[in-house]
Amino acid sequence: MKRLLLTYTLAIFLLPAFAGGGEKLSPVDYVNPFIGTTNFGTTNPGAVCPNGMMSVVPFNVMGSADNKYDKDARWWSTPYEYHNCFFTGYSHVNLSGVGCPELGSLLLMPTTGELNVDYKEYGSRYKDEQASPGYYTNYLTKYNVKTEVTATPRTGVTRFTFPKGKSHILLNLGEGLTNESGAMLRRVNEQEIEGMKLLGTFCYNPQAVFPIYFVMRVNKAPSRTGYWKKQRPMTGVEAEWDPDNGKYKLYTKYGKEIAGDDIGAFFSFDTEEGEQVEVEMGVSFVSIENARLNLNKEQEGKDFEKVHAEARACWNDDLSRILVEGGTAEQKTVFYTAMYHLLIHPNVLQDVNGEYPAMESDKILTAQGNRYTVFSLWDTYRNVHQLLTLVYPERQIDMVRTMLDMYREHGWLPKWELYGRETLTMEGDPSIPVIVDTWMKGLRDFDINLAYEAMYKSATLPGAENLMRPDNDDYMAKGYVPLREQYDNSVSHALEYYIADFALSRLADALGKKEDAKLFYNRSLGYKHYYSKEFGTLRPILPDGTFYSPFDPKQGENFEPSPGFHEGNSWNYTFYVPHDVYGLARLMGGKKPFINKLQKVFDEGLYDPANEPDIAYPYLFSYFKGEEWRTQKETQRLLAKYFTTQPDGIPGNDDTGTMSAWAIFNMIGFYPDCPGLPEYTLTTPVFDKVIIRLDPKWYKEKELVIESVRQKPDALYIDNVKIGGKKINGFRITHDELVHGSRLEFSIR
Repeated sequence: MKRLLLTYTLAIFLLPAFAGGGEKLSPVDYVNPFIGTTNFGTTNPGAVCPNGMMSVVPFNVMGSADNKYDKDARWWSTPYEYHNCFFTGYSHVNLSGVGCPELGSLLLMPTTGELNVDYKEYGSRYKDEQASPGYYTNYLTKYNVKTEVTATPRTGVTRFTFPKGKSHILLNLGEGLTNESGAMLRRVNEQEIEGMKLLGTFCYNPQAVFPIYFVMRVNKAPSRTGYWKKQRPMTGVEAEWDPDNGKYKLYTKYGKEIAGDDIGAFFSFDTEEGEQVEVEMGVSFVSIENARLNLNKEQEGKDFEKVHAEARACWNDDLSRILVEGGTAEQKTVFYTAMYHLLIHPNVLQDVNGEYPAMESDKILTAQGNRYTVFSLWDTYRNVHQLLTLVYPERQIDMVRTMLDMYREHGWLPKWELYGRETLTMEGDPSIPVIVDTWMKGLRDFDINLAYEAMYKSATLPGAENLMRPDNDDYMAKGYVPLREQYDNSVSHALEYYIADFALSRLADALGKKEDAKLFYNRSLGYKHYYSKEFGTLRPILPDGTFYSPFDPKQGENFEPSPGFHEGNSWNYTFYVPHDVYGLARLMGGKKPFINKLQKVFDEGLYDPANEPDIAYPYLFSYFKGEEWRTQKETQRLLAKYFTTQPDGIPGNDDTGTMSAWAIFNMIGFYPDCPGLPEYTLTTPVFDKVIIRLDPKWYKEKELVIESVRQKPDALYIDNVKIGGKKINGFRITHDELVHGSRLEFSIR
């Protein structure tokens, strides 16, 4: 039913292009928020603004055996799954495209009839769901209630259309995706409540917890209000006299504070047929007072329709920074939905007064610009920040400044930061290539000396003192990280350090620090230690310098534990040396063996389109004259196969926009395959014309126009390329050439 609905919804928003008036679609009209909501893409169709703190998302992953996926039955990291059918409310403030459960709380649910506060009983099936940027709606069949949500950057608005009779609005603070528990509620007046809930413990870090504060208002005076709390189960005499033993206890004559692990509040109404009740929710990670301030400032004088219209307009303006012509409607939907997903994280953390929680501290500080959070850097350092640098430089520069402020506050650049806490998820030193790449491309309005100090610290401190590189002693002494435990991800760690050190060497050289540049560059070539001639792949090394045995380069497929490699196998990592492609080729015996082995990765299904270390593999062909056609063939094949308009149209976890950024770059014709190096590899564009609006503060040209002339409709291979009217030799282009060239022209045969 929902699959048919999605097709119907897509047809509806594409209809104007074929209407008699020939009305032209805007970029926002092509976005399909249901893409990526299954196949573990972990995106969601909820209402959110670009880089907004608030998102309001349908929560359908608990409470019923009818659901295909249940958050309590398995590892689960998203509040919504396309194939599920049991709705238990709207969660406020959520993550998009992540691999660990977190946030997804403050669950808001409408019901009718007799009051019931048990989510396993009050949940409902639903139909008629639709979504577009800044808006989501469904119809709850159990209650005959239409629900709609929209959002501002820091607040949400929910509109419930009730039938005649007894109606209720429930706020459940006991459930959600977070692994933390504990909350507090206080009634301000009959139409407003305030409180906080503890969140955190993301990806196995038990100390990475933080509070979210909220203020909630209903726009209709209720006939009754109250709280509930799940009572602890008791035994013996205690159990005999307490009728609420182990049950949800209703508090109807108590209106002060209440706290607990499983609490909630309800508002009951007598509604007429079709009567609408709106709920406003403001949040803050600083205080209840700031949550109220955010709510007052961002929703003052606005109704639901006004908030929705502003969210939609904001999305359309951001998406319009890249305009495309040609291609199919489906390709435009894939493209603009990828743009949409790109712009969800990192998101703003500061309140409207600029206040935010300092990094790893109880202090509250005030930001000068935007303070960002949710830095999934192991993923995003590869392409997300490069795309932001090109198209949204004002945000990228604020993100770099945020990273440096985190260093000022905490003493370290971020690794995988979440709402002011360092989760230490994944490996490597990923802030380095992000900052270096940004500076090398001309965005330099930040303290580069402080940045270098921070990067040098993590690159050189001993492991016992090093938050970023805990195995730095081995790395500095041996040039590699040995396998000291069966599944310690040692090779993955070292490969990330090599990338970071290469980027750092580039920056050191640019700053005139020649000895540092030499040190870090030589370090970046340590990957050669891992090359095994026996297998022709990278292979873990034991502390005594011998290779690990027995070794199977395919071990690690489908998340199987793999000695030395994290979430993958040796084939996913062997070519992950983008800073020394020619050196790797020499190890493999030269150009021909290198190309044959790389092609084998694609031909034999060894490439994982959802695993970050190998997503740059297709571009390596283009380093060798005469082999560039393979890059063009593989990128087009992978795009068509893995990026579609269906709910499974992302090849796996979107990783806060990383998979989406891969698709965007390839659809417009170039890709930044070596983080920290201000260059791109060219590949075949999907569209006939692409216009990228350039920010005049950072780039002297107003726009970059990319045009493709195909000798036949299905032409695939690039014949020649011109930039600024001059033919390019080869298939690589620098960032400066790109942004100052005005016009990039592809001739495709």
